[in-house]
Amino acid sequence: MMVKIMTGHRVGKNGRLGVGCSACIFDGSGEKILLVRRVEDGRWAVPGGYMESGESFTEACKREVFEETGLEVNVKRLIGVYTSPNLLLVYPDGNKWQLVVLHFEAELMNGELKLSDETTSFGFFSLAEINTLDMNGLDRKRVLDGFSTSQNTFVNDDFVI
Repeated sequence: MMVKIMTGHRVGKNGRLGVGCSACIFDGSGEKILLVRRVEDGRWAVPGGYMESGESFTEACKREVFEETGLEVNVKRLIGVYTSPNLLLVYPDGNKWQLVVLHFEAELMNGELKLSDETTSFGFFSLAEINTLDMNGLDRKRVLDGFSTSQNTFVNDDFVI
């Protein structure tokens, strides 16, 4: 399912707010993070997706990670919040979304990495390796924020995909 991206001054007002949750999951060394390759565009991304009604942020994050990777995680802390009033995602079914994304650091608890109907590949990558991967701007920003040594939450009010 290909998503059309519209940009322009306050174009987000033409859609609804879509709340997403994603995870930064480090390997045992703390030097590599887990990325998945998405079916819809073939690009590398952090695991995550939209919240469902009746879920908390952490429940949504855990569910999305499990659905996309087969891994059970524990959500540790909020890394960043991302939105842009100047960006709108338009889906083939006509739904239009201005994203509000919460990105969490999560630790691996259980499970075995596996592919899903949303992913074609997965792997743990160092920052140097990630710099060579095909990723959209929001995923790259979340990866960089995840590797940051800052314990402060990043607030991003206008990102680029």
